[in-house]
Amino acid sequence: MSHCPECGEIVTGRVDKKFCSVYCKSAYHNQLNKDKEDNLFKKIDKHLKLNRRILKEYNKAGKATVRKSTLISEGFNPKYFTNYWKNQKGDVYLFCYEFGFLELKEHDIVKYVLVQWQAYMN
Repeated sequence: MSHCPECGEIVTGRVDKKFCSVYCKSAYHNQLNKDKEDNLFKKIDKHLKLNRRILKEYNKAGKATVRKSTLISEGFNPKYFTNYWKNQKGDVYLFCYEFGFLELKEHDIVKYVLVQWQAYMN
């Protein structure tokens, strides 16, 4: 008789059965996958969520302008975005879900114009 690696209960059934239930098997493998740091999907998802949180924090009114260095110091990474929108002037806004940014340079200072997704952008 063997013991379940998740809960320690005695495993009954087939000789090669490792887990006492489907729940324990799922919980065990979820924990294994959670502990893997090389999981590309989780790294990207973490960056996207961080970017969204930072953009939301600095864009409370629906439109704002912030220095790029300020967002970068918070952990913002402009390489991670979910979609983009191109306006009539040809400017490309990059979005992290519903919060977007456009890089501009004013008087040798790089800034981001922050916007929130609007219905006309569809």
